Amino acid sequence: MDAPQPLSLSPGTVIAYSGISPAPWRNGGGVTRQIVSGKLGVLGTLEAVPGDGWDWRLSIADVESEGPFSAFAGMTRILTVIEGEGLAINIDGVEQRLGRYEPLQFDGGAATSSTLPAGPIRDFNLITRSGTVNGQIDIEELSPEHPRKLFAGQLGVLLQGRARLLAGESKHRPLERYDTVVGGGEDAPAITGSGLLAVVSLQEGRP
Repeated sequence: MDAPQPLSLSPGTVIAYSGISPAPWRNGGGVTRQIVSGKLGVLGTLEAVPGDGWDWRLSIADVESEGPFSAFAGMTRILTVIEGEGLAINIDGVEQRLGRYEPLQFDGGAATSSTLPAGPIRDFNLITRSGTVNGQIDIEELSPEHPRKLFAGQLGVLLQGRARLLAGESKHRPLERYDTVVGGGEDAPAITGSGLLAVVSLQEGRP
């Protein structure tokens, strides 16, 4: 059977969080909603890739109980708590407390587990293939006076607040919480409003 062909994610595309079905964890400790997974195309374009052939993946997880993380050998993870009062994370025997909106990057193959000192949390996850794609997450405050443009290789995820998309025929389209917007193009899409936006930046990595 032929491998699935990559699909272009055109600039200004909105991935609605409300349309994403949750998938339960094998250990019953929570559920995950995969937003999108893909590869990098020419000039930083993003291509959605179904199945397991991706080089980067975005997801949101509800963590309801303590326990080990799934291992992603050869991958780099960036985890950000977006709801709840934080978690204590242990990576290869070193423990630290992670507060809300504090992105943490670590080796996806490391022995990792967490506890929930203040109860269940929701986290935002970026996983990239090490040496193929470099990823970064910046949590930015939106301003009605200064729309945030999203350029090639970028995606914006509305974490909280009220916002609208400014892009071509989608001008003034309202965004719901956790909706994701694909950046790029000559007339880069922009997000205006108030609240917090997670800006995901992806670029070609070094071997």
